[in-house]
Amino acid sequence: MTQESSQARTLPLWRQLQSTAKVVQQVCAGKSGSAALDAVEPQLRPGVQALSFYVWRNWGRAEALRQILVQKKPGAEVNAMLCTALALAWQENGAPYDSHTLVNQAVEAAKRHPKTKAQASFINACLRRFLRDKEQLLALTDAYPSAVYNHPEWWIKKLQQQFPEQWSDVLNASNTHAPMTLRVNQRKTSVESYLQQLRDRRIAACHVGGSAIILKQAVPVHHLPGFAEGEVSVQDAAAQNAAQLLMQGMSFSAAARILDACAAPGGKTGHLLEMCDAEVLALDVDATRCERITHNMKRLGLSASIVAADAAKPDTWWNGQLFDAIILDAPCTASGIVRRHPDVRWLRRSADIVQLAKLQNQLLETLWPLLKPGGRLLYCTCSVFLEEGAMQAETFLVNNTNAVLLPSPGHYLPRSDDVFAEVGDNRINHDGFYFALFYKQLG
Repeated sequence: MTQESSQARTLPLWRQLQSTAKVVQQVCAGKSGSAALDAVEPQLRPGVQALSFYVWRNWGRAEALRQILVQKKPGAEVNAMLCTALALAWQENGAPYDSHTLVNQAVEAAKRHPKTKAQASFINACLRRFLRDKEQLLALTDAYPSAVYNHPEWWIKKLQQQFPEQWSDVLNASNTHAPMTLRVNQRKTSVESYLQQLRDRRIAACHVGGSAIILKQAVPVHHLPGFAEGEVSVQDAAAQNAAQLLMQGMSFSAAARILDACAAPGGKTGHLLEMCDAEVLALDVDATRCERITHNMKRLGLSASIVAADAAKPDTWWNGQLFDAIILDAPCTASGIVRRHPDVRWLRRSADIVQLAKLQNQLLETLWPLLKPGGRLLYCTCSVFLEEGAMQAETFLVNNTNAVLLPSPGHYLPRSDDVFAEVGDNRINHDGFYFALFYKQLG
């Protein structure tokens, strides 16, 4: 756990469990984990976030145990408390507390909550049976794919179909903790110079290519040398490929115009401006998230035009001047970043893929006419599903005969290798992403 969540452990565990159960219940009902956690009392939030992340990474096993323990699914509040306790207690290795403490405090939490108080004895009976018959029950849950891989069955089946040789590796990597990855601002310092600054502070780190550095252990950003001065930003190694791909072999002058569509929180905007002097328009539909872009540009000492508008409606924001290059980091299922957002797998439904693929197609078709002939458009999503990647690119090429697919990485599947145990080009640890770089033919 982080230092903040360790401090939160001084609060009664039953209080943290009440809030954790509420957060996971809200995600099951369709609310994002980030929004649910934002509503938690500040003094409880660090501990509840750590517990919630652990629960989401073990929710499949917990639900399988609950199905065996209880034939009829209980009400939402009771189910959330019961499954939260089971998720936290089913394995000793890496668990935040020992199983007996968790069970005792979960029952206490149930007794003290008005919506679960009447069912506290029921919860107690289920959890005591779990402790008594733990090995037998766990063996039974091994028959549930969702318990083994802690992802929904529809998600598992789709990956099995789309990546028959890699699906289990993708699921296992997706259920690990993502490392803290930094992007060095090479306008202000070099990778080697920054690594030396980290060594001077006894922060273990290694270079994994480009401007990317991975820390052996996460630290608060204010502990990073030069963070406030914009020498470094936090950004996954896969995401850092966006600006690098767009810029590869190109030299954009200050007169060049680049659109970063769906830009918040501004990681790719900042990276572009660290690499060139072009005029960048950063667009996002959410005004609040645009404020984060502004904050990040200020910290980096960079300047972009930041507009809160819907990229799919250019008549509300476009001035009629064509762009030299466009990055479209399209809205998607976020299935590639569940290491960092473990709630996503339980929040998403299979039907979401179809709806989001339609939106991605709409954005591609809307933004393509805004690109100059001879320009480039980089389409990317933080998704592992083909509908939001290769299939989308194939459809776009069929519908736009003036588009040429340049050499592109395609799918970056999640990898969680121990980069400190590897050397050279074998150092791979990144989220799942898809990249397709299109060139607009002249004439």
